[in-house]
Amino acid sequence: MNARILVADDDRKLAALVRTYLERAGHQVVTVHDGQAALAECRRRQPDLAVLDIMMPVLDGHDVCHVLRAEGEVPVIFLTARTTEDDLVLGLGLGADDYVTKPFSPRELMARVEAVLRRTRPDPGASVVRAGSLVIDEERHLVTQAGRSVPCTPAEFRILRELVTHPSRVYSRQRLLEAAFGFDHDALERTVDVHVMNLRRKLERDPASPERLVTVYGVGYKYVAEEQEG
Repeated sequence: MNARILVADDDRKLAALVRTYLERAGHQVVTVHDGQAALAECRRRQPDLAVLDIMMPVLDGHDVCHVLRAEGEVPVIFLTARTTEDDLVLGLGLGADDYVTKPFSPRELMARVEAVLRRTRPDPGASVVRAGSLVIDEERHLVTQAGRSVPCTPAEFRILRELVTHPSRVYSRQRLLEAAFGFDHDALERTVDVHVMNLRRKLERDPASPERLVTVYGVGYKYVAEEQEG
């Protein structure tokens, strides 16, 4: 699964080490050392994946991710020395696909890279999922509601797809974490709430009183299509 990967970290030795391991795995790698350069490189030639340190000069990783999410769908893995719950929720809430905390082993990072590439690359056998006016095109990674395009981050897309595939089925937060980030991931269940909140802003007439993405208290969430109402 060869890919074009951008590595952005102001620690040049660490960036070089990561590049070495990625190239050994057969990937094409570009390294930069500040956030502005990372953004410029992504705009010049969109990578299949961006590995971003959070604490970078000029623009930090959060800022770069925010702009990338506004402009497209480049998958992002954060490298971070921040390990508090709020820091991790913030990073994933911005639309990152995964994060790796420093210090880390190169083998751990390689495993995370391959997992994100598997989840975010188009599947030729992917299908179209419909629930009322909502349509999810898995191959094109496209969500529309009543013909209107709804931009979603990769994690939001996978959570929504999981819910919409089985309308009215109640999903626990842990199950939705597995859908968004893969099995055996240590992401916090609270991040699911952040993603659902963002999806409600994009899909609901009144996000404060959701009709589609419904909370089942003490359990998790379910999706209610229009024809199921009443």
